[in-house]
Amino acid sequence: LIYKCGGIDKRTIEKFEKEAAELGKGSFKYAWVLDKLKAERERGITIDIALWKFETPKYYVTVIDAPGHRDFIKNMITGTSQADCAILIIAAGTGEFEAGISKDGQTREHALLAYTLGVRQIIVAINKMDTTKWSEDRYQEIIKETSNFIKKVGYNPKTVPFVPISGFNGDNMIEPSPNCPWYKGWEKETKTKSTGKTLLEAIDAIDPPSRPSDKPLRLPLQDVYKIGGIGTVPVGRVETGVIKSGMVVTFAPAGVTTEVKSVEMHHEQLTEGLPGDNVGFNVKNVSVKEIRRGNVAGDSKNDPPKGCESFNAQVIVLNHPGQVGAGYAPVLDCHTAHIACKFSEILEKIDRRTGKSIENNPKFIKSGDAAIVKMIPSKPMCVEAFTEYPP
Repeated sequence: LIYKCGGIDKRTIEKFEKEAAELGKGSFKYAWVLDKLKAERERGITIDIALWKFETPKYYVTVIDAPGHRDFIKNMITGTSQADCAILIIAAGTGEFEAGISKDGQTREHALLAYTLGVRQIIVAINKMDTTKWSEDRYQEIIKETSNFIKKVGYNPKTVPFVPISGFNGDNMIEPSPNCPWYKGWEKETKTKSTGKTLLEAIDAIDPPSRPSDKPLRLPLQDVYKIGGIGTVPVGRVETGVIKSGMVVTFAPAGVTTEVKSVEMHHEQLTEGLPGDNVGFNVKNVSVKEIRRGNVAGDSKNDPPKGCESFNAQVIVLNHPGQVGAGYAPVLDCHTAHIACKFSEILEKIDRRTGKSIENNPKFIKSGDAAIVKMIPSKPMCVEAFTEYPP
């Protein structure tokens, strides 16, 4: 898709094909493009999160390729927390599908993470259909299983397009494939009903979320780069508000204040960055050591972000051996921060669907429970009330 819709030039793909063939991984030629790190290329897995863009008839699309491998779940969380829509790629191959969707498989974990992180739109692409000889029975079997399982996670299958594809051969990616005459296309019912045949059309049918540009600026940093001749360039997605050059910003919880010299996206200067934009911005007189991933930039003059010493959170225990009580200190992932936070007290147990209180001050909570918990981060951390700054 990225190759055909303008993200990569033909020369690059040819170079990748050659390199991949030399290493005996010819079939990975497209993966090569997103796996830019050398270590990744040699292991054949996606580690970091890669950002690429392409255009559809309706949208500019930024692709965040997040890792599937369990060792890199932290990177996956950073990537997923920035997405408007997730494309769950399911392998149709015998055994491969079953492994991904088993009780402790990756597919299940990813769908759960996407939903828990607030990604409310999802597209399911059934990949490697060529390895099943485009079997309609296998496709129907996978759709049935996957529908059941995404329903358990929280998605309504009626709102989800299911597309059978071959990423390697390009079937149903951009043009309808001649290999599956039985496939009548996907449909989804959201505010309006939409239908289509290809993955590209499914991407075009994403409902863009409303972007809160009138709220004060919140921009969680995903990384901070030092660029020769330019200086310090923090990078991240604008969640709320607007960032523009000349603005004075404060980074929290670092407590650093500085002026924005310029804002750019995909190597082009912007007059302003709006919610949803993945931007890099150059700041004056701040060293790379002073700010880091997980800090949040805000407008110094308009409700700037602050670190907090403690906060109350709604916690849902998805899967945990035994019970969880006060004193438990898991690593909390909030926007792009990863910080250990202690459960200082469990205030009440609640019904996870309605939010109504079931029990006050329970001693423990276990898998399947939801609760309101007072959390104390091990170092200052930026969090906001959901009502004021919903994700």
